[in-house]
Amino acid sequence: MSLTDQIKKRVEVKTGEVIISAHQVGGGSISEAYKISTESGKNLFLKVNTSVPDDMFTKEKNGLDELKNSGSIKTPEVLSVDSSFILLELISPAVTSKNFFEDFGKKFAMLHKYLGNSFGFYEDNYIGSTVQINIAEADEMKDWKKFYFNKRILFQYRLAKKNGFASKELTDAIIKIENKIDYILSGSDEMPSLLHGDLWSGNFIVDEYGHACLIDPAVYYGNREADLAMTKLFGGFPSRFYESYKEVYPLKEGYEYRENLYKLYHVMNHLNLFGMSYYSQAVSLLNYYLK
Repeated sequence: MSLTDQIKKRVEVKTGEVIISAHQVGGGSISEAYKISTESGKNLFLKVNTSVPDDMFTKEKNGLDELKNSGSIKTPEVLSVDSSFILLELISPAVTSKNFFEDFGKKFAMLHKYLGNSFGFYEDNYIGSTVQINIAEADEMKDWKKFYFNKRILFQYRLAKKNGFASKELTDAIIKIENKIDYILSGSDEMPSLLHGDLWSGNFIVDEYGHACLIDPAVYYGNREADLAMTKLFGGFPSRFYESYKEVYPLKEGYEYRENLYKLYHVMNHLNLFGMSYYSQAVSLLNYYLK
């Protein structure tokens, strides 16, 4: 699919550059992506979607900016943003460095050492194309257990109910989890860490130096165990990533037990986005705590 004249003109107005070529490249599951070249010789990355909410790409920019502010790990520079596109520095990929995942794990740990004063974020944003609720009540901002259950699990459950996926089995399990949430997450209390929010193998790229570069964030400040749990879904990362992470920022005892609850948020989001093929996995993660 080619870049439309309307989007091309809007990009040219924003940048003051004439686009001389645009070639479609891989860029994600919900948007089209292009490598564009300008008359001045610049090569840039353009992600386009005319069917998303008007603020989606602005929220993506704000997330990338927050990650950049941590000074811990590379993100592409945001050059321009519009209701239908985001224009980014083009990262020219190279082969991974010799110690790629060791280095990645250490830098990810440093990201999590960038702390906030409360759970959530200054704005709601998106996890994929689903709204992610970050603006919390005063008690939730100071209590991770309340924040995580209300703004992550309960929110996804209500979406599932709206979408017709909330069977009695799922409903009963969610009620039981709510009654056990304090027990399940006991011993994990920490200051809020800056989280990428949606890190899996599709949401980082390899830069020109062979190092990891984070893309497509769903940022907020939360318990870092939630970020690590997501990395173990959809293929996972090599063990050396986690080993080097823990060398820099050791995890609290019992994190393996809490992991499935954090995976649940993302699996329920996939249930709501893609349908019943994720239902049994969601129920299985819930039942892990109900044996």
